[in-house]
Amino acid sequence: MTQNAAQISLTFDTVDGQRAAAIDTLVIAGWTGRDAHALEAHIAELEKLGIARPKSTPIFYRCAAALLTTGPLIEVIGTDSSGEAEPVLLSLSDGLWLGVGSDHTDRKVEAVGVTISKQLCAKPVGATLWRFDEVSAHWDDLILRSFATEGGKRRLYQEGPLRAMRHPTDLMNRYCGTDKKLPPGSAMLCGTLAVHGEIAPADSYDLEIEDPILKRKITHRYAVKTLPIEG
Repeated sequence: MTQNAAQISLTFDTVDGQRAAAIDTLVIAGWTGRDAHALEAHIAELEKLGIARPKSTPIFYRCAAALLTTGPLIEVIGTDSSGEAEPVLLSLSDGLWLGVGSDHTDRKVEAVGVTISKQLCAKPVGATLWRFDEVSAHWDDLILRSFATEGGKRRLYQEGPLRAMRHPTDLMNRYCGTDKKLPPGSAMLCGTLAVHGEIAPADSYDLEIEDPILKRKITHRYAVKTLPIEG
């Protein structure tokens, strides 16, 4: 734990039963795709929209740990934000755990500054965790999926195997240093997949990580309440 860092306490369901975890560090890993050519093409597309090129790929954004929530509702300002499913790696006192979350982001502000946009919205996380050691060897087979519901219509928003993204061990090595792991009390969102269609706001999102090898699934659903912009 970082000295004098603010903590947030979250309660998770694990194989060992329900437990509380104190998180003081939140890292959001961006541009974690393995295909360098696809990454470059996407960066070029975003540059045309006014979103600056990242200084590195992958890149690691630090955000306030207090943004994490396992609640069923988040509140956002205006109608320009949207969610995206991501694997979430948590380092607790007894090792590494895997969950699912959403890097909910204000897309309008993202064009002004990505780091700022990451800080403006809560980051929903599902309450169920798996031990990372149980899935690390077959990480590439895990499936990340999300559904977006808008106006009562639910549609598949994202879906694909995690082999498209860097392995969390690679991300930890790049962020913490070779052969090092996240310090206890840390959470890392590990990147996301392209959406089906266009990035768009929604009334709610359903997030999933499916393990076809061990025949199980982590899910989380959260709704989005929009607050008015008054000036």
